[in-house]
Amino acid sequence: MRGVDFEDYRPMLLGLAYRLLGSMWDAEDVVQEAWLRWQGTDRDTVREPRAFLLTVVSRLALDQLRSARVKREAYTGPWLPEPVATSEAGPLDTAELRDTVSYATLHMMERLSPPERAVFVLREAFELPYDQIAEIVGLSVANARQLHHRAETRLTRGRDRFRPSSEEHAALLASFMRAAEGGDLSALTDLLHEDVVAYNDGGGKVRAALRPIFGRRKVLAFLGGLLARYDFSGARLVEINGGPAFAVRLGGFTQLVLVDIEDGRIKELYGVLNPDKLAHARLD
Repeated sequence: MRGVDFEDYRPMLLGLAYRLLGSMWDAEDVVQEAWLRWQGTDRDTVREPRAFLLTVVSRLALDQLRSARVKREAYTGPWLPEPVATSEAGPLDTAELRDTVSYATLHMMERLSPPERAVFVLREAFELPYDQIAEIVGLSVANARQLHHRAETRLTRGRDRFRPSSEEHAALLASFMRAAEGGDLSALTDLLHEDVVAYNDGGGKVRAALRPIFGRRKVLAFLGGLLARYDFSGARLVEINGGPAFAVRLGGFTQLVLVDIEDGRIKELYGVLNPDKLAHARLD
């Protein structure tokens, strides 16, 4: 196996670690540690390099995810996943790979336990058999199946069976941008789901709402305050996590806005302001 080049697997491994951790910074650390372990491995004993490296990265990411959850509970305000430019998200050759790296899915995966998240990602995105997943995560095959079913149920509950196409998603986001640029609260009202939730992640470094904002009336009031204070005319569409988002400069800071859609309206609104989380979005 001496001819196997770790770099051939790096994009796939980064994609796996990112899906498990929701942070590309942490994913890069995990993959670098996997590279160090690969260098110290007798590769003549490795029959399947892909399976070996998937196992190493999954276990390292699981260990990091367990400790990261404690840090995220102490985070200032809502913790949102780190957005990444689509070009940095790793292979997106299948619908499952695209869906599991979408921003809304990453956000929802924060509700899963670390083993649930690992089982879900390994099964959905990387199509591993349950016996291999069970060995990686340290479970019985029956428990791996059960965790996958539980994770799938939790992630699909309340979501549209028919997801909007990329074009429909971009069109709705563009309508939101135009309404924001024109300060048109009436148009914004029509675009928001009655049960919309807005999350803002400033990480204590940029002023942002410290709690999620629930319901159309409260979200509109929040947006109205922003529109009265800032000029949205510089907003631009960008490609993030395999889908459209928009970036805008407000009060000297760049903000990235992403949305999830249900019943043709915006159900969740994510504002990422923490500058530490925007490096891999490549907005400059």
